[in-house]
Amino acid sequence: MKLDELKVKCDYFDFDDKFYQKIQPQSLYDAHLISYSKEACDLIGLDYSECETQDFVDFVNGKKKLKGSVPYSQAYSGHQFGFYVPQLGDGRAINLGSVNNWHLQTKGSGLTRYSRQGDGRAVLRSSIREYIMSEAMHALGIPTTRALAIIGSKHPINRSYEEEETGAIVLRISPSWIRIGTFEYFAKQKDKKHLKQLLDYVIKNSYPHLEGKEYSYERFYFELVDKTAKLMSQWMAYGFIHGVMNTDNMSVAGLTIDYGPFAFMDNFEMMCICNHTDVEGRYSYNNQPHIAKWNLEVLAYALKDVCDVSKLIEYLDTFMSSNQKHYLELMNKRLGLDDNLSGNSNLNLVVSLLEALEVSKCDYNSFFWQLTNISSLKDFSNVLNIIPIREPMEEWIEKYKKVCKDQGQVFEEMKKLMKRTNPKYIIKNYMLQEAIEKAKEGDFKLVNDLLKIAQSPFEEHKDYERYSAPTAEQYSNLQLSCSS
Repeated sequence: MKLDELKVKCDYFDFDDKFYQKIQPQSLYDAHLISYSKEACDLIGLDYSECETQDFVDFVNGKKKLKGSVPYSQAYSGHQFGFYVPQLGDGRAINLGSVNNWHLQTKGSGLTRYSRQGDGRAVLRSSIREYIMSEAMHALGIPTTRALAIIGSKHPINRSYEEEETGAIVLRISPSWIRIGTFEYFAKQKDKKHLKQLLDYVIKNSYPHLEGKEYSYERFYFELVDKTAKLMSQWMAYGFIHGVMNTDNMSVAGLTIDYGPFAFMDNFEMMCICNHTDVEGRYSYNNQPHIAKWNLEVLAYALKDVCDVSKLIEYLDTFMSSNQKHYLELMNKRLGLDDNLSGNSNLNLVVSLLEALEVSKCDYNSFFWQLTNISSLKDFSNVLNIIPIREPMEEWIEKYKKVCKDQGQVFEEMKKLMKRTNPKYIIKNYMLQEAIEKAKEGDFKLVNDLLKIAQSPFEEHKDYERYSAPTAEQYSNLQLSCSS
């Protein structure tokens, strides 16, 4: 489908205009295309060739409006690092409407009513990071917003604490951009009518099977608890750290949203922190399920005027057991263990593995890739070759062998399961930084190559074999800023 043939639907204007601002995007100077995702194009039915036109660049840059599109930014509030902020919102993102139930949004499109002290812009480095990581998470089967394209520019952006940079815009698409913080903002108005209106909107967009059902509001909450418990298990199993799990960065559709100072862990550290602003480790790797539950409790109390909050809190008590169940299922797969044979009996094996990984100073995802490629249950030499301190891992391997033998695991079937679950490539921050440095010089080849790797992490990429190796120590678990 051609760009001009896309039919854009704007369904947010039934709300009172105090919940949004209609606003035109502010264009970047000398904008140019950096990359586009064919997979994301397919989601909205856009011809790939359209992305290589000036019209497409103008569209992402806010100079060209699609039929039916009425740009706007949403208001929301949220708890940031545990403290309630009553007025937040899309400070640098502008919604364009939806196509095929995918809501289009440009990030870095200029000032809005909700920009506060910000400039409404996104810099090149953070835009590249979000663009690639959105697609990488999807390829791992982790629910996420997607990224369709990224444009760069010669537009100067000043960050007082960093060097002058240039502006970029990411065209993001998502089934929903509604957050827990959106509900907090609506609840703050103490208007049941608007709160119910938001619930009906979310159910229609993200939980249509609940429309017209009895107790649909409570059931929406129950399903979100389940979705979020599973999402956290996926983050944890693959070593992903979000970095800023504020309630305004938590999706009510159960998606990963708002990529900032995120990271896939390099060397395993249970309390790894990827955001240097997070001095107390509130959003450290190990805290993520607990923070997700905390955020869901905030949502429960935001719904207290339209739901039986005691029922919501009672159901929330299932969160941690559900999270652990999903986590163990996925970790069993990462170890090649059949759930039908092992059930929940491998928790101690997984816990002891995490202890061994941390003491051994081992690269987390590289370990699973090497485990996937052992030649037999007698030879773990390729695994041990990537481990700086071997003794703890040697002890764990003996436990692993015993579990495999006791449970009657078949090696060939174990290999197949691990190959489906353990990617050869995980997008690490040092890889993204390499692409960013080249992009600053006008070379976007690595951005596009990383996109291919991100979208097919289980396949071979011969030119980038080095990216399957453990991260070099000097780049391991570096902390990033919120503007990253």
